[in-house]
Parts: sequence; structure tokens; C-alpha cells
Amino acid sequence: MKWIKNSQFYQLRLLQGEEILTTLVEFARRVKIKSGVISGLGAGYDFELGYYNISKKSYRRRQLKGEFEIVSLLGNVAWDGKQPVCHCHIVLSDRQMTTYGGHLFAGRVGVTCEISIFPGDKKLSRQLEPETGLKLLSF
Repeated sequence: MKWIKNSQFYQLRLLQGEEILTTLVEFARRVKIKSGVISGLGAGYDFELGYYNISKKSYRRRQLKGEFEIVSLLGNVAWDGKQPVCHCHIVLSDRQMTTYGGHLFAGRVGVTCEISIFPGDKKLSRQLEPETGLKLLSF
């Protein structure tokens, strides 16, 4: 990954083969991002996406093998104890320009993945909400 601080935000270029979420979490840890908004695009391969079923309190996961355009990657940064969490959703497009979207569990960078992170000045955390079974933002 290569990155630069550009005024009030960070611009990142993830490199071919890097795992997207792992790289973002490590970056947030390294530069001590307290909270933030993530926006990105690019290309990647071998994704795992999810859809959360609230009545079952579990994710339905789907593997998408092969190459895809990253049409949009949106998310946020918060903390779960001493670990940063990057909660991201993604829209992908295949060769036929069919789109797939959902919660991003995994994916690797193809040609490039260009990310902007807009940091906040307050540290946000995630806490388990029993009604949903999810660790949601806590203010």
C-alpha cells in the first residue's frame, strides 16, 4: 500500500494482491485513526460478501470468484476495544456489467484499489446490541 496525507484526509492506493479489509485495518491502527469515513473504487478478485438477516441474527455469505470492478466501496472506521474495525459495504461489477453488493468480508486487490479516508476527531467504538446481534456504533 502507498498513501499520502492530503489536507484533512488520507489517500491510499492498495497494491495488487493485498487483502482489502486487512490492509485498511492495519492502516487505521498504524496512523491511529480515531474514527472516519471510507470511500473507494478500483478492481479486485475473489470476494466474499454478506447480507444480514435480522430475524436469524446471522449473515448469508456468498463467494464471488474471479475478477470484478469495484464500482463503490463505502464504510467507516471505529474501534472494538484495542482493535480498529473497518465496516465496509461494496458494489462489484462483472464482465457483463452485472452488479453484486453487500457487506464486505474479504476481497483482494486486482489492478488497484484507491481509497480515501476522512478521519474524525472523536474516537468511536462498537458495542454489541442484543436486539440485532451486531456490534453497532456507540456514541
